[in-house]
Formats: sequence, structure tokens, C-alpha cells
Amino acid sequence: MENIFQSFGGLAMALLGSGLAVGLSCVGSAKGTGIAGEAGTGLLSVDPSKSGKVMVLQLLPGTQGLYGLVVWFFALIQMGATSGMSGLKGMDIATGMQYFVACMPMALGGLLSAIAQGKVAAGSINILAKKPDDWSKGLILCGIVEFYAILSLLASMLMLIWLNA
Repeated sequence: MENIFQSFGGLAMALLGSGLAVGLSCVGSAKGTGIAGEAGTGLLSVDPSKSGKVMVLQLLPGTQGLYGLVVWFFALIQMGATSGMSGLKGMDIATGMQYFVACMPMALGGLLSAIAQGKVAAGSINILAKKPDDWSKGLILCGIVEFYAILSLLASMLMLIWLNA
């Protein structure tokens, strides 16, 4: 087992973790915005005047992809990628695994919360269709799911900061 890790190297593990943080968060955002978009197109085909509110609700599950990008970029900075690749090539397995683990809260939290938020946003679009004055209640429900995406972002960012403390 140790030979497998040695052949990949610490840098590969660190880059895999940061890549999963952005990749899985973006996959979740694509799925979540797609779910909300499907509900939105149904409403907009009947009432195009609600496009602004529908767009806000569809946009919300997309924030996880941005959070994943922030973690990816911050991880690269913490690894020293902005100062050249020469220092990265010698990263040991233990350090690479630490970066990998630090990126996992955002990877998994971003993926799952974006999909869940897309479902809540679709339900909120249904509120908008049936009771337009109450659409902000659905927006609040979406915000509750967003809170967990923010916690995932915070967990990954703090772990990345602690790696270089």
C-alpha cells in the first residue's frame, strides 16, 4: 500500500483533494441549478413576469461551485503554487494527505448541499407560482441549506490555514 502512495506522491494527493473540492462542488451546483431551472421553466412558460425571482432562486445552488473554487484556489496558494512549482514537487505523502483531507468538507458538503438546495429552490418556485407574495419564505428555506455549504467552506478554509500555522 505504501508503494502505491509513494508512486503518486504528496503533490498528487494534494491536487486531487483540491480538485475534488472544486469539481464535486461544481457538479452539485450544476445538478442543483438544473433542478431549480426545470421548475423555473414551467412557471416562466405561464408567467414570464416572474423571471427575476425565478433567476434568484435558481442561482442559489450555484454558490457551492464558487465556494469550491475558493477552496481550490486557497489550497494552491497554501501549497505554494503561486511561487513556482519547484517547492511542490518534493511534497511528502503526509503533507499531501493533509491537504486532501482539508479539502474534503468542501468537496462533499458542496456536492450534497447544492443538490439539496436545488430541490428546496424548486419547491420555492412552486411557492412563487401559487402564492407570489410568500416567495421570500422559500428564499429563507434555501438560505438554511446554504448555511451548511458555508460551514463546509469554513471547515476546509480553517484546516488549510492550520496546515501552514
